[in-house]
Amino acid sequence: MQRVRLSSQQTPVLKLGDSQMTLSPKFRLANKSHLLTPSSDLESSLCGEPLIPGLPDDVAFNCLLRLPVHSHAACRAVCRRWHLLLGSKERFFTRRKELGFKEPWLFVFVFHKCTGKIQWQVLDLTHFSWHSIPLMPCKDKVCPHGFRCVSIPHEGTLFVCGGMVSDVDCPLDLVLKYEMQKNRWTVMNQMITARSFFASGVIDGKIYVAGGNSTDLFELDSAEVLDPIQGSWNSIASMGTNMASYDAAVLNGKLLVTEGWLWPFYVAPRGQVYDPTTNNWETMAIGLREGWTGSSVVVYGHLFVVSELERMKLKVYDAASDSWDAIEGPPLPEQICKPFAVNACDSTIYVVGRNLHVAVGHISRLSRKGTSEKKWSFNVSWHVVDAPQCFSDLTPSSSQVLFA
Repeated sequence: MQRVRLSSQQTPVLKLGDSQMTLSPKFRLANKSHLLTPSSDLESSLCGEPLIPGLPDDVAFNCLLRLPVHSHAACRAVCRRWHLLLGSKERFFTRRKELGFKEPWLFVFVFHKCTGKIQWQVLDLTHFSWHSIPLMPCKDKVCPHGFRCVSIPHEGTLFVCGGMVSDVDCPLDLVLKYEMQKNRWTVMNQMITARSFFASGVIDGKIYVAGGNSTDLFELDSAEVLDPIQGSWNSIASMGTNMASYDAAVLNGKLLVTEGWLWPFYVAPRGQVYDPTTNNWETMAIGLREGWTGSSVVVYGHLFVVSELERMKLKVYDAASDSWDAIEGPPLPEQICKPFAVNACDSTIYVVGRNLHVAVGHISRLSRKGTSEKKWSFNVSWHVVDAPQCFSDLTPSSSQVLFA
């Protein structure tokens, strides 16, 4: 098993954005004209100065937009034009987006195990360097696991919904949006119903939430949807059963919700499936909900679970037989300790464990021979990205992949 060792000396935690971009809950919109128009006074005055001597500016510009973020502080000192481009992360990521550059970043929602203070840490999945972003504008004493985080990866946006005030067990109707291109948080319209420990997912660019806990920890059956463009929440069909969510996934355009196994395991877990095309809920298949014993991701159009049991092996759901199959390959590396957060990008799965060590699993698939129907077999190989020592007191709650 390959390990990528990143010591705290080699990889300091860097600020993804400039300090002046940390905003209060009442946000002001930046004037974007000077970011998008290359004819600003300063840039116009530097037109005669080549970005890289000997190269046309368009070629040099493409080279500079590929610089890793952790090198920007040093590169800004090269010349005034480099400082103009690299001095603002908003300008840098705006230009990357205009030219279609996309690289994955892993956003990890974490809390300090002693103080409970919440924060986001960001791992550059290309250069494996860690970065920080502005703090979320929310209450200090909150239960980290009560929030639900979803993302629209290729737009570079993530959303944090709901949550719970930890000292009074009061659910929140909070909705926050983070835009990587702007490196700032925005307060969105509140949910119709305050909730914590609920299901969430993104289908066709819309954010769906369902169930969860209400005031006094009563379980909800209501559900609602947010159109991020319109910014408004609308009620959808109720689940038909009051249920908090252990995990959820979007598979084949449907939202899958499971409450997970509950101690002392006398009763099988409940599960519901929502189809937005019909606005109806149906009961989840028995094998699917009973075998859903961990955190899920969807890869190759299949539902995978990193099991918290079974030596933390990876398994995949087979809808045809309503059963789960173990994946060939080793179990989750032993350095990855629970609780962990799971997400995926293309055919790669990322499992963030306590202290923010990250297991990177590459999933390959082969068509099974000798079967009348086309079925796949899967294999996983792991390597570990060790976290800096300064993360030793941090515990993950959620993770999302964004592109920028």
